[in-house]
Amino acid sequence: MSPLDIGLCMLVGVIAGGINAVAGGGSLVSFPFLHFGLGLSSPVANATNALGLWPGSIGGAMGYINLLERTKGTLIKLAVPTLIGGCLGAWLFTVTPISIFDQVVPFLILFAAVLLGLQPQIKKWSSRGERQVSMLSGLVMQFLVALYGGYFGAGMGIMMLAAFALYVEGTIHELNAMKNWLGVMINLSASVTFLIKGLVNWPVALVFAVGTIAGGFFAARISQKIHPDRLRTAVAVFGVVMAVYYFVRTQNG
Repeated sequence: MSPLDIGLCMLVGVIAGGINAVAGGGSLVSFPFLHFGLGLSSPVANATNALGLWPGSIGGAMGYINLLERTKGTLIKLAVPTLIGGCLGAWLFTVTPISIFDQVVPFLILFAAVLLGLQPQIKKWSSRGERQVSMLSGLVMQFLVALYGGYFGAGMGIMMLAAFALYVEGTIHELNAMKNWLGVMINLSASVTFLIKGLVNWPVALVFAVGTIAGGFFAARISQKIHPDRLRTAVAVFGVVMAVYYFVRTQNG
C-alpha cells in the first residue's frame, strides 16, 4: 500500500465506522472503495470489509450495554442461530464463484440501500409493541438474517430491527442495543471463516479497522453536526448509484 492508499483507506474506515454508528449502511461506502479504489477482488473486498468493520462495531455495542437488562434473555437465545448463520453465510460466500457473486452484488447493494432508505419507517414499526410471531419463528428469522449478514452484511442491522418488531418486547433503544451485539457476533463469525479461508487482505484490514474504530468513537460528535436522517438519505442515494454502476459494469463485463 502506498502512503496515499493508507491515508484513503483509514479515511474511508473513519467514514464507514461513523456512518454505522450514526445511521447504519457503512458498507455501502467501504465495499466499493475496497473493490474499486484499492483494486481488491470482490471476494477479498467483502471479506476484508467484514473484518475491518468488526472492531468498530464493538464500540457501538459497548455504548448500549446498559440497555440490555430487559432483552438479555432474548439476546442469549438468539446468540446460537446468529453465530451459526454468520458462519454458514460466510462459508456460502467462500464457495460462491466470483462470477456469480459479481452478478449478485448490484442487487445486494440495492437491497441494502432501500432498507437504509426505509429505516425510519422500520424503526417506527419496531417501537409499536405489536408482537405477531413465536420465539421459535424469531430464531429462524434471526438465523436467516445472520446467513445474509455472513454472506454480505450491508443492511443486516435494519433487517434485524424489522424482525425484532414481530417477536421481541422492548423499546426501540433496547432493540437497537440487542441488534448491535448480534451484529458483532455475525461479523466475528464471518471474519473467522474468512480468515480460515485466507480471503482477508491483512494490511488493508488493519488500516481500515483503525479508521472504523476512530469513526465509531467520534460518531457522537459527528452526529451533532450532521443530522442522522440526512446522512442516512445521502448514503442510501449513494448506494443506489453504486448499485447502478455495478450493474452496468457487470453487463458490459
